[in-house]
Amino acid sequence: MIRPARPDDVPLLVDMVYELAEFERARDECHLTAEQLTAALFGPAPAVFCHVAEAAGAPVGMALWFLTYSTWEGVHGIYLEDLYVRPAARGTGAGKALVAALAATCVERGYPRLEWAVLHWNPAREFYAALGAGPKSDWVPYRLSGAPLAALAASSDALTS
Repeated sequence: MIRPARPDDVPLLVDMVYELAEFERARDECHLTAEQLTAALFGPAPAVFCHVAEAAGAPVGMALWFLTYSTWEGVHGIYLEDLYVRPAARGTGAGKALVAALAATCVERGYPRLEWAVLHWNPAREFYAALGAGPKSDWVPYRLSGAPLAALAASSDALTS
């Protein structure tokens, strides 16, 4: 069963995010707290959303997502930030059910895109291909963070004065 996350899911969702970070070999880069996730999902103006997969009444996976916007198409889309199914529940259809729920949300709302990124070595790429998804090789992701982000931000006053 797939359902929207509830506030009482937050500690387990945080655990799953850390499990995913461990799997992605980046545990030391994960700093999420229950307070942060609670505010993001259930604060006055949530901008992040989450679906939970349950089996036998217990959460076994999650899909954490947010809206994107395409200026070319003039409509929103969904960006799947994290898809995680606990190892014991893999192969049960929980992952496919989570992605299908997001696809259904896209169709219901008229969103033409469901997008995500996956590490090049992740065996889940076969799972995604089986769903009909394909990599976008014509776009190269970029990220600005840490000291370079702070340095650029510090230069903004000089640039706008």
